[in-house]
Amino acid sequence: MTSAQDILRTDVAGLTLRNPVILAAGTAGTLDEMADVLDLSHVGALVTKSITRSARDGNETWRIVPVEAGMLNAIGLANVGIDAFILDYAPRAAGVPTTVIGSIAGFSIDDYVRVAEAMDAVEAIGAVELNVSCPNVHNGCEFGTDPAMLSELVREVRRVLQRTRMFVKLSPIAVGQPGIIAVARAAVEPGGLPTGPNQRPGADAICLTNTIPAMAIDVETRTPLLANKTGGFSGPGLHPVAVKLVHDVYRGLAKTTQTPLIGIGGVLRWEHAAEFILAGASAVEVGTVLFADPRSPLAIAKGLAKWVARQGHANIAELVGAVKV
Repeated sequence: MTSAQDILRTDVAGLTLRNPVILAAGTAGTLDEMADVLDLSHVGALVTKSITRSARDGNETWRIVPVEAGMLNAIGLANVGIDAFILDYAPRAAGVPTTVIGSIAGFSIDDYVRVAEAMDAVEAIGAVELNVSCPNVHNGCEFGTDPAMLSELVREVRRVLQRTRMFVKLSPIAVGQPGIIAVARAAVEPGGLPTGPNQRPGADAICLTNTIPAMAIDVETRTPLLANKTGGFSGPGLHPVAVKLVHDVYRGLAKTTQTPLIGIGGVLRWEHAAEFILAGASAVEVGTVLFADPRSPLAIAKGLAKWVARQGHANIAELVGAVKV
């Protein structure tokens, strides 16, 4: 009989995860702070806070507000900066009882390259996730909506990654023009040659998606609820949008190029995660739900295991992209 552990074992670009449930960047602390309330040995991986070249205080409060069907955040990429991360957090990474993925943000190619190079030197970080899609800072989404700029960024970051896999996290605002498939292709096939024998020329995996730009207003004071005026909308209201984007990229690119996808957006229950798997994702990230129930990943993983068994499959990978369309 197939065990729950075997049924959920997941491969994402050569990274073996005990299950496909990943803690999303910015929702679980800088590194392992979520361990205070959640046994990290029961999740597939965690993504660090997005780290920039220099430390950032972020935006003024309020920078998180609840809204119907989700929440708005405008944290502004607050983080300790790469030097402090390497000094104070990186030494602890080897002791984290799950796979660690480092999140990188920046405002120039040099920013991303500097942080990527530093993270590549941390053996316990198995992959880096390029956050090219943050809607809460000036110039936060430019790389994620311009295929030419994204291709250049991916090529330059790839040059400095000697062993670390590269994931690219895209924005849902690319759904219009130039289109999400064109942007994803720019990340996967940026041109140029890989630097190592086992490396792709571009992204090893695509993460879909980040939050969507949004706004909320206090109708009595007539002022925005966020100090930044606008922020990123996340939560269950975003989920159907993200499912379609995963489906589109899987059918239009990832299935042919064998590029793993990670579904992100509004995963509150195992059913939401299962939708992402059927749409074409190999794994899912959970974020907003952690603010309400930090132990939710345990229930999501348990529900997925029972679902795969009911579907008559030995491993969840057999259901990736299996939606009947």
